Amino acid sequence: MSTITTRAAIARAAHRGWELVDLQLDDPKEHEVRVKFVASGLCHSDDHITQGDAPVRMPVVGGHEGAGIVESVGPSVTRVKPGDRIICSYIPACGACRPCSTGHQNMCVKGLNAGTGMFLDGTFRFHLGDEDLGGFCTVGSFSQYAVISEWAAIPLADDIPWEVACLVGCGVPTGWGSAVYAAGVRAGDTVVVFGSGGVGSNAVQGARYAGAKNVVVVDPVEYKREMATSVFGATHAFASAKEAHDFVVETTWGQLADHAILTPGVVTEEMVNSALQMTGKGGKVTITGVGKLTEKAAHFHAGALIGYQRQVRGALFGDCNPLYDVPRLLGLYRAGQLKLDELVTRTYELEQVNEAYQDLTDGKNIRGVILHGE
Repeated sequence: MSTITTRAAIARAAHRGWELVDLQLDDPKEHEVRVKFVASGLCHSDDHITQGDAPVRMPVVGGHEGAGIVESVGPSVTRVKPGDRIICSYIPACGACRPCSTGHQNMCVKGLNAGTGMFLDGTFRFHLGDEDLGGFCTVGSFSQYAVISEWAAIPLADDIPWEVACLVGCGVPTGWGSAVYAAGVRAGDTVVVFGSGGVGSNAVQGARYAGAKNVVVVDPVEYKREMATSVFGATHAFASAKEAHDFVVETTWGQLADHAILTPGVVTEEMVNSALQMTGKGGKVTITGVGKLTEKAAHFHAGALIGYQRQVRGALFGDCNPLYDVPRLLGLYRAGQLKLDELVTRTYELEQVNEAYQDLTDGKNIRGVILHGE
């Protein structure tokens, strides 16, 4: 078996940041492709790894929002060929398992090793000396090259910029779908979005596209509130849940919101309870972000649900079907009906990955993107 050397950012343990190393990368095996990444989104989910809030196998190659060029393919690959431009779906879509065949590609059984990066044959493709490493979500886009499942590769048209394309592998459909599919926003609704970063900005866009009358953002960062209202379509934005609650009560004449969508960096118990209190009869709270491993983010009295017949549900990939929704969202982008260029606040080189995540923590970015170069 031949291998190539690839530069990558890995996390060895929590609270140690990202480390740049040279790894050996195997050839792709059956139904696998080797990708030369051009762009990788800097999603908060990867930050959860270094913060100790993602239960993943360490060390791990970071990155799960990736777009690049197919360098080589293994046996039996039919979806893509060498030279193709692709987006990586962080959840693969085989199209044949029970979830896929019933319209739930976001829960494809081929995605069962997201936390380890191990392939379905029980082996790994990244190696550091004698140590085997997995890529986060079996992608690892913080590496110049990676081997991914054929089922995680979505063909990409030539007219889509790389820095935009990589975000449509996770943050864009996750946010958009959380509003349009998971929450089921309808015309005239009042929607409250907690957190307007890379995912929340797209939840805002999804809610407006679905016809919401009021799209209310809650975010402590002034820059993100300004972007939400001036660029992505929020009608109002507040720094605190209390301010938003008072506005929702006033603007709905006490009926409260139809939906609250939680897309922050970290979901907290206080946030979930604020969202519940802000939704009215028959309302729904949709949780897309994740919380701290050591803390309970959902802890409330059953009466809070029963009295108003509220719902609380989780959303994975925004209930999107990658093979259908990724091209669909790019079609809306082409038509000028979905703002994606505006999501990219700054681009970085791979060596700047720790600086990039500090910028995310400091609230400077909607979304940062690593450019590996073509």
